[in-house]
Amino acid sequence: MKQTYAERRRGVIPALVEAMRPLHWARNAFVLTALVFDKKMFSPQWVLRAGAAFALFCLVASGVYLLNDLLDVQRDRQHPVKKHRPLASGRLPMPLAAGAAVLCLGAGTGLGLLLSPALGGILGIYALVNVAYSMGLKNVVVVDTFAVASGYVLRVAAGATAIQVERFSPWLYVFTGFFAMMVSLAKRRHEVLLLMDKAGTHRGSLSDYNLTFFDQTISLMAGGAIVVYALYTFFAPNLPANHAMMLTIPVAGFAFLRYLYLVFSRGEGGAPDALFWTDKPLVVAVLLWGAVAAAVLYLMR
Repeated sequence: MKQTYAERRRGVIPALVEAMRPLHWARNAFVLTALVFDKKMFSPQWVLRAGAAFALFCLVASGVYLLNDLLDVQRDRQHPVKKHRPLASGRLPMPLAAGAAVLCLGAGTGLGLLLSPALGGILGIYALVNVAYSMGLKNVVVVDTFAVASGYVLRVAAGATAIQVERFSPWLYVFTGFFAMMVSLAKRRHEVLLLMDKAGTHRGSLSDYNLTFFDQTISLMAGGAIVVYALYTFFAPNLPANHAMMLTIPVAGFAFLRYLYLVFSRGEGGAPDALFWTDKPLVVAVLLWGAVAAAVLYLMR
């Protein structure tokens, strides 16, 4: 039985929302890093500005997701999971996706410039890096993971710009870079495991990677992140003089080891957003770390 125009239209709207990947907006929580760690969580003025920066990053990120899916539609149709995406499955018309991508990228960057020229510049850089990634950087070995990781560092920088930080530690930028590299490499590793000999047909760079490289570099990035975080707890200018933040190091260490266990022993890591919220030990570790860190930041002097 043929669908009516109204029925098709109703189906297109959910497909567009799905293609914008609202579930991935959780990644933009990195924009709030400066708000939390610069001790401005209870200042309405800065909460509103950080919230606005978060919303704009969600808008621009959705534009990037749409653009990437438009350019990758043929490759996604060969992927066992991505073939179900709205564009690859044919549920979302390509002209509509293209128009929405331009609108999201343009509106997000433009509104960012109105809020703060520096914030607008960071959003523009994020968009340009991701356009370059979609156009070819994702096929260049190692450069592809650096491009993805840079997006997380730019999120932190956007949050710091939006609230005009006073004593925000640069160690957190370095930590974010190591953490993002670890997650990005783990995702590539999962793709290689999932696609095996067909990996290169989905993304050119995957044919040049191997599991030994991933295992070593993921461990290297995880180790770097833990060391940098430990240095942050000791040297950050706005932490208590008694170094109480160092109490969070064992919890953070456990969270990283748990993540590495899931990647290496269970072959997971392909969907980091879901992994960080579905594995109970990892969830408990993250929540415990957040509770202790918040208590140290806001209750101790």
